[in-house]
Amino acid sequence: MLENNFIEIIKFDSNGLVPAIVQDVNTRQVLMLAYMNQESLRLTLEKQETIFWSRSRAELWHKGATSGNFQKVIEIKIDCDADTLLILVEPKGAACHTGQTSCFYRAIQE
Repeated sequence: MLENNFIEIIKFDSNGLVPAIVQDVNTRQVLMLAYMNQESLRLTLEKQETIFWSRSRAELWHKGATSGNFQKVIEIKIDCDADTLLILVEPKGAACHTGQTSCFYRAIQE
């Protein structure tokens, strides 16, 4: 798990956000890409469930709060440039708002 003091080394963009790739800890399937700010990352560490920053609604978004499809955080990793997070989760239900397991269910080319 990413320790709280690591928040200080994360390179948030000019909007105060960092991309967060969410991956199923058991299957290793990439479930979604979302964004976090310092507050959502702090709350995620505290609650051990994913909480993101919704760019479209400009508010915190606790994944599963309305759908029941929570994501239990198992581990958070930071990439070598400290500008992207990888969040390993145990998902409870679909990650995508369409009901798909992953947001990456459409292939451009197979």
